[in-house]
Amino acid sequence: MDECHSSKNAIRDTVLKTAGPVLIEVFLGTLFGMVDMMMLGRIANPGEAAASIAAVGITNQVVFIALSLVQSLNVGATAMVARYVGANKEDRIESVVRHVILLTQVLLVLPIFILGLLYSDKIMKLLGAHSDTLMFGSNYFKVIIIGLIFQAFNFSIYAVLRGAGDTKTPMNINIKVNSLNVIGNAILIYGLFGFPKLGVTGAGISTSFSQMIASILLIRHILKKNTIIQIDLKKRFKFNKDIMYNLIKIGIPASLEQIAFRVGILIFVRIVSSLGTVAFATHQICLNILSLSFTPGQAFGIAASSLTGRSLGAKDSDLAEEYIKTSGRIGAIIATIIGVIFFFFGSFIASLYTKDPQVIKEATKILKVMAFVQPFQSSQLITAGGLRGAGDTVWTLVAIFFSVLIIRVVLAYLFIIKLELGLIGAWYAMFCDQFVRWALIKLRFKTNKWKYINIR
Repeated sequence: MDECHSSKNAIRDTVLKTAGPVLIEVFLGTLFGMVDMMMLGRIANPGEAAASIAAVGITNQVVFIALSLVQSLNVGATAMVARYVGANKEDRIESVVRHVILLTQVLLVLPIFILGLLYSDKIMKLLGAHSDTLMFGSNYFKVIIIGLIFQAFNFSIYAVLRGAGDTKTPMNINIKVNSLNVIGNAILIYGLFGFPKLGVTGAGISTSFSQMIASILLIRHILKKNTIIQIDLKKRFKFNKDIMYNLIKIGIPASLEQIAFRVGILIFVRIVSSLGTVAFATHQICLNILSLSFTPGQAFGIAASSLTGRSLGAKDSDLAEEYIKTSGRIGAIIATIIGVIFFFFGSFIASLYTKDPQVIKEATKILKVMAFVQPFQSSQLITAGGLRGAGDTVWTLVAIFFSVLIIRVVLAYLFIIKLELGLIGAWYAMFCDQFVRWALIKLRFKTNKWKYINIR
């Protein structure tokens, strides 16, 4: 009995050690993002403030599409590196790094970079930007697209480090650059210390500059001799068909999953934006608050992914299952606490963003709905992370496709357009989406089929 108890404790400690740095990193990153949004909300001219927040919301849609596609290739990198570490084949890691950087930059970042700069206004209009949003947000959009090159590179390196179990390096670098970003935002948005007052464009410059600094720090890290990723610049790039096969086999369903998710979100956003600028700004504020509640699910999902891959690499599928279950249990406790905070302190949280009583009242109602979303959201994020770590990305694609593209979009249309429930209807639709996704992911986990996926 004692042996069983101590092995359970060991599993829990490993999960916390792996997820802890990710939780701090993602939580602080999101918190800094919230501070950015609050800074823009406090621009003196209320028209400019609302348009700036809308511009960030619209630009984020494009950035999220780009980064989620980058992430989907990175899922393959994390799963492969975790397996190689578990199977003591660390010599293969360098090749994975080279392939994943090349693929993400050439296949994904370059086309988005060119299209984003050539058609920035057209893309923003397509996503529902009104003339005031274009006036303040067009330059912001362009600057953020330039920064995407660095951000995508950083994401790829983070994915490999996490697959190898190093979650501390990404945390340390992210804390530094996010702090730099917040200071830069304050200086360039409001024109402090003799700098020009650039508003939302200043926020974009600060964000892209801090991503570039992160890239420099990461390159310095991977060129060191004592890291798990050994990059030797003298070695020529050699094409490896097994690594390409793995990246594509895991990455394509993961990419399709992200495309389905983003298309669903875009249609959803278009339905919400039909409610007008104030409702859309309220929606952005609520999404910003919700993003903070994603952090435990994301952190323990990343931990589950890395630990599952390593256990399967070491041919221990029972341990992999235990890691996913333990991650889920810890995540559930945190999700419940967040839910309680949203339910009882919603109006206080909303008032940090805006002084508008109408927006605060609406956001408070939405946060009560959000409170009930928490356990399902956390559970499905963590279990899906475990499945991806095993290389099982087809089923997560099915779950997302059905829950976001069908359930969320159809119900949003029904609740907002047909039943005229207003903004709260959008959040009822989101609750139903999370519940269905949770059920589908849980179902797959219970089949144990994810334990038998081969990686070359």
